[in-house]
Amino acid sequence: MARRSTKTPPPDDAFEEKILDIDVVDEMQGSFLEYAYSVIYSRALPDARDGMKPVQRRIVYQMNEMGLRPERGYVKCARVVGEVMGKLHPHGDASIYDALVRMAQPFSMRLPMVDGHGNFGSLGNDDPPAAMRYTECRMADATSLMTESIDEDTVDFTPNYDGQEREPVALPAAYPNLLVNGSSGIAVGMATNMPPHNLGEVIAAARHLIKHPGADLETLMKYVPGPDLPTGGRIVGLSGIKDAYESGRGTFKIRATVSVEAVTARRKGLVVTELPFSVGPEKVIAKIKDLVGAKKLQGIADVKDLTDREHGLRLVIEIKNGFVPEAVLEQLYKLTPMEESFGINNVALVDGQPLTLGLKELLEVYLDHRFEVVRRRSEFRRGKKRDRLHLVEGLLIALLDIDEVIRLIRSSENSAQAKERLIERFTLSEVQTQYILDTPLRRLTKYDRIELEAERDKLNAEIDELTRILESDAELRKLVSSELAAVAKKFGTDRRTVLLESAGAPAAAVSLQVADDPCRVLLSSTGLLARTVNGEPLPEGDGKRVKHDVIVSAVPATARGEVGAVTSAGRLLRLSVVDLPQLPDTASAPNLSGGAPVAELLSLEADEKLICLMTLDESSPGLALGTEQGVVKRVVPDYPANKEELEVITLKDGDRIVGAMELRTGEEDLVFITDDAQLLRYPAGQVRPQGRPAGGMTGIKLTQGAKVISFTAVDPAVDAVVFTVAGSRGTLDDSVQTTAKLTPFDQYPRKGRATGGVRCQRLLKGEDCLSFAWAGPTPPRAAQRTGLPAQLPEPDPRRDGSGVSLAKPVAAIAGPAA
Repeated sequence: MARRSTKTPPPDDAFEEKILDIDVVDEMQGSFLEYAYSVIYSRALPDARDGMKPVQRRIVYQMNEMGLRPERGYVKCARVVGEVMGKLHPHGDASIYDALVRMAQPFSMRLPMVDGHGNFGSLGNDDPPAAMRYTECRMADATSLMTESIDEDTVDFTPNYDGQEREPVALPAAYPNLLVNGSSGIAVGMATNMPPHNLGEVIAAARHLIKHPGADLETLMKYVPGPDLPTGGRIVGLSGIKDAYESGRGTFKIRATVSVEAVTARRKGLVVTELPFSVGPEKVIAKIKDLVGAKKLQGIADVKDLTDREHGLRLVIEIKNGFVPEAVLEQLYKLTPMEESFGINNVALVDGQPLTLGLKELLEVYLDHRFEVVRRRSEFRRGKKRDRLHLVEGLLIALLDIDEVIRLIRSSENSAQAKERLIERFTLSEVQTQYILDTPLRRLTKYDRIELEAERDKLNAEIDELTRILESDAELRKLVSSELAAVAKKFGTDRRTVLLESAGAPAAAVSLQVADDPCRVLLSSTGLLARTVNGEPLPEGDGKRVKHDVIVSAVPATARGEVGAVTSAGRLLRLSVVDLPQLPDTASAPNLSGGAPVAELLSLEADEKLICLMTLDESSPGLALGTEQGVVKRVVPDYPANKEELEVITLKDGDRIVGAMELRTGEEDLVFITDDAQLLRYPAGQVRPQGRPAGGMTGIKLTQGAKVISFTAVDPAVDAVVFTVAGSRGTLDDSVQTTAKLTPFDQYPRKGRATGGVRCQRLLKGEDCLSFAWAGPTPPRAAQRTGLPAQLPEPDPRRDGSGVSLAKPVAAIAGPAA
């Protein structure tokens, strides 16, 4: 049940009614101006002297008061936030912690002011910082310079929001923090956006300005050529920077640092190691995916963020085969945050007024502040030393007649009388007399007198030095310059941001996709595939032969075309040329060391081997191939474009292709060489072309237990040779060879198809077979299993002669790649 009030209501005339008629326009104008001034002066804009907003200054000052020096342990950020909010900052904890987090981020500030321990966020705020109850902090090494000598009356103090505490109006600031760390903030009707700079460069410009107060902007820019962002990157175009340094306003572009690298054996990629200021990798990845999904960006195969603490930022953008990486990069600069504009707006408070300042004005305001700090510090120190000297001199007077001093004190009724008698007897001040009375007897020895005299001399010298600084403007400026030099030496770092006058010739002028230019597709002896820059053949000459240089198969093609790959299992696989790595100019680098392994481009079975490359030209005489069991076949050139895999022969069980070659004229001779040293040569016209599923016909008549080890097609109109190597079937390691023979091809007569041929090498004692053989055009080049060159023997005109010893075993041989 509700209770009724027993209070008697006041009479109607107890309150005096007072109503003021105020124009709402005037009230809104006045209230808005007060609000705007509060935001400008107390929240959003930094002071040009120490480069700090009020919340930042309060954090640094309170951490200094809490004793959170760099050599001390970490404390919870929540404790610092609580101290700042309770004593100095009349706003919520979120704004304080946000400011503290930014001051601890090395990617936000060029010289971080807070040493953070824990998760303080990531570049671009992709990963937000942990709550303040989880993170810890303390002052960074350089931050102690901001509060250095703050207790020596170097700056003015003002009451806090409730008048119970006092806070500095500005910090002493031993370095130009506003230029070094920059600032950003949005006030009412104005904003500031200042980029960070290199500490060493800024101090060098400040020292030059101290020595030459009339220095012009062009001279200062020799020391400070442009911003130096924490995240590095490349600044493109310096005209906007000069405008900003002159007028306080300007714009420049920041580009990511990108290199073109081979990210896989088949693909090239763009590796991003530095992003524009305040741009994170997640933002770039999201934008790229959106553009690819909307089909506004072509050529991107995949994007991977491989960033870690050990290697730093590493964003890998894989480029599809057939696209020019440099052209894709220009598209990324144009469409994604990999290129950003930064608008400089140097607005800061000078004597409480927001002003737009150029580079020279910013340095002048800081130096004037620093001169005042050092002057006030010197006055404070001189006053302290004079006070100490006054006490030391009084004590020395007492020590000259210590017996009389003791007698006067012992004969006095009380301390007040003793004080009066000492003042009267020795002409001392009250302060000196009180100090003498407070000094214990143990300090009145002969040794202490010597120490006091030394201290007096030292104090006099220090006072003279401080007086000289205070009375000479030149000495004051010299001291400030030397202190700045010491800061630069201790905390200066190398420049991170590269400055470029222009972006250079745009790659966008180049076609985005690889042009369908003529080229050659190459297969090396060690199983590497590649394409040349153009359709020129590889240069001749043994002088430049290096690893992977024996080209066992080479066919003409176009960059966006296809070639065929014939395998030992009788399969013809389509191979996209644009997927192959492109080699540099063959005239300067005649090798395949930059090729891609066959296994990365073709799906082969465990015991399947790539035999040769061929064009897919259906107007050619077709493909000729021979098998281990002596079967020969000419394949009718029929290669349907809608099939990625074709069967070019039906093999018998246990059989495999040992050689294949695309015929150029149809007038070539087909050559079989068996392991029992038989060679059969006959015109290709003796073999009737067959459809792809056919199983071929007998190519050579084999003896019991023999097998074919080589099959080639040789143009009888060109010079050719036959190379054979003898070995032993009992040798498990086929790299162990005994003798070899190189014989002119014309020494071997033509025979009919399906005959046994003629002997091509006489086997010596310990040799029972041929381990390797080849027939082809001159000049031949051989390679070892590793791809290193191997020396061939001198030609032997005897077709059935014995071989000579090899210096190095031969694993592959081929004629000119053309």
